[in-house]
Formats: sequence, C-alpha cells, structure tokens
Amino acid sequence: MRILVNISYQGSQFLGFQIQQQGRTVQQQFEKILKRMHRRHVRIHPSSRTDRGVHAYEQYFHFDTELNIAPQQWKYAMNSALPDDIYVKEVQQVDEEFHCRYDCVGKRYRYKVYQAEHRNPFESGLKTFIKDELDLGKMNKAARHFIGTHDFTGFCSQKTEVESKERTLYQSEIVKTAEGFDYIVTGSGFLYNMVRVLVAFLIEVGKGKRQPDEVPTLLKEKNRNNVPFTAPAEGLYLEKIYLAPEELINDFGNDIKIHYKKSLQND
Repeated sequence: MRILVNISYQGSQFLGFQIQQQGRTVQQQFEKILKRMHRRHVRIHPSSRTDRGVHAYEQYFHFDTELNIAPQQWKYAMNSALPDDIYVKEVQQVDEEFHCRYDCVGKRYRYKVYQAEHRNPFESGLKTFIKDELDLGKMNKAARHFIGTHDFTGFCSQKTEVESKERTLYQSEIVKTAEGFDYIVTGSGFLYNMVRVLVAFLIEVGKGKRQPDEVPTLLKEKNRNNVPFTAPAEGLYLEKIYLAPEELINDFGNDIKIHYKKSLQND
C-alpha cells in the first residue's frame, strides 16, 4: 500500500530535505524510522526538495509499505521518534498510482524579511535581516512582471540541470508586514534557487539599484550573469503543495492554465 505523509519542519539545522552521505537531512530522519519499523530500507518520495536552511509549513512525501498500520498509528509512531524540529501533520493511504512529485500541480513559497536598526538574534535562521529602507511599491511592480509562463534561465542557479527552464507563475507579490515584508510566489514548479534569485533581484529594485521594467528584458536574455545575487536560505518557507487542480482553481480562478509536470524538476 502507498502512504502519503504531510509534514512541516524548521530547516535551520538541516542540510536540506534530500539525503546526503554526511549531515542531517529531513529524508534521513524519516528513512531511519521506517528502516527500524520495516527492518529494511524504505525510500520516501517528496513533492519538493528544499535546500539547506529552508523551512516548510507544508511538505508531502509518500512511501510504499506492506505493514498494515492505520494512518493515525503511523502519525503517532513517527512523531514519537522524530526530533522537535519536524512534525507529522497528517497521514493517509492513497492509490498506488499516485506519485507525490509527478502529481504535484503547483507550489507556493513565502520569503520573510524583517527590517530594523540591528539584527534580532531571536529571528536568526527564521527571517532575513535587511537594514535598508526599501520601496515596496516598485518591488511589487517588478514582482508582477514574473506572473505568467516564462523561461527562468536568468533567474535560477547555473547548476540547474533540467531539459526545460520554462515555468508558470500564478502569483508573485510583495506583502507588507509589521516587521518588514513577505514575498509570496505560487507556480507550476520552481528551478534550483529560483525563488531566492527572484527575491535578491526584488531587493535590488527596492534599493533603487534596478528598475521594475528591466524584468521583461532580463527574462528574454536568459543570462544568469545579469542577475548575479541569491538571497539567503533562512527566510524561505515552502508554504503549500497543490496536489489537485481544484485547489489551484479555487485560489486563482477557473481560467488558470494548469501545467502538469511529468518531468523531474529541481526546487
């Protein structure tokens, strides 16, 4: 049977989601528990692979098992063995044709920034600190240029190795908060470091070093050297995974173009 797990985690002390030869990862924590329960290695398959220091309010993975355990018992068993910076929110049995990654139709990220005279140690690892005053109006104008279907070659890591770098963004906006601002972006999928590069560019716009109307040209040029900065990982949160088209339609309307991605994507 195939089991779907909905989790959240605070990413400060993880090297990312994906298992590595050395270092603490989210995948490692779960596969260690499942190995103990099954007495063999059990691989988990996530909807997204967050990088070092990135957090998740909502993340999904699935795994296959022969154990006849009720969803609530799976949840209890995992949470009893997990460290304090990971929590299992929900467990359910799904159809064996379901695949967490390939059936994902969209994702939403939130990037959190606080602005103050000096750093706040209690925000360390949870939000990004910027001392400068920023023009949020210009940042929002620039952010809206990213909505739609574009080739984001110029706004992702040069290490990105995928056949197509075309992605569709349904939402891209700056939201003012009591402490600074959040950047919220929802799309069909995201390339390696894409959200952090978008944030870094928007911050440059806010500082007056770049202009909103540069975005269409930068997208067409597809040159990462023209957008050289990447925002820190600590302010980035995977906020929502869309596993059904209806969820996207509810959030963005009936005229939305749903892009089912059946090829591997870097996040």
